[in-house]
Amino acid sequence: MCYTYYSDIMKKIKEFINKYLIWIILILCLFLFLYIIKLINADSISTFDNFIYNHVKKLINPNTTKFFKIVTEFGNYTVMIPIIIIFYLFNKDKSFNRYFTINLISVFASNFIVKSIIRRDRPIDINLIIENGFSFPSGHSMVSFAFYGFLIYYLYHTDLKKPLKYSLMTLLGFIILLIGLSRIYLGVHYASDVLGGFLLAFVYLVIYIKFIYKREKN
Repeated sequence: MCYTYYSDIMKKIKEFINKYLIWIILILCLFLFLYIIKLINADSISTFDNFIYNHVKKLINPNTTKFFKIVTEFGNYTVMIPIIIIFYLFNKDKSFNRYFTINLISVFASNFIVKSIIRRDRPIDINLIIENGFSFPSGHSMVSFAFYGFLIYYLYHTDLKKPLKYSLMTLLGFIILLIGLSRIYLGVHYASDVLGGFLLAFVYLVIYIKFIYKREKN
């Protein structure tokens, strides 16, 4: 009897997690994003940004700079648009192709709007590349998370063999993280910009998938 009761409790917990975990994470991400905005000009954020950059700048050398200049391009529309074109040419899932495109446009627009509201200036100390516009949240970080994250979600639901599927998903995950790191390394964003971009992108992507993409699929 005790075992049955325990099993019922665990089953309910599992059902709760499956149903609500993603929303709990979304709320936490949104809260943390808003908290960063609240402290955007505070010493605590500056301390965090300086702490991260002081570690990242130890990596600076000509070869690493070349590497991150290449990596950061994967967060540009000049790379993402050709990827979308490839999907239109070779992927038969027309619904995904359409929403893959809409996703890119809408996340770019969302980032532009938020940047225009926050209006945080970019770092001026070290710029290994030149970028214009405001700093928070990082556009490359936010857009790459939403773009490649949507692709990860799609791959997860394909019939590809698991070794290939999970290898591609892992690769895309690393690309997202490296793009974020590249923005700090190249001196065009603070660490809090990158973190803010990832957090807002997660919130955006969950809402986009749940309320737009999946509704269309169903």
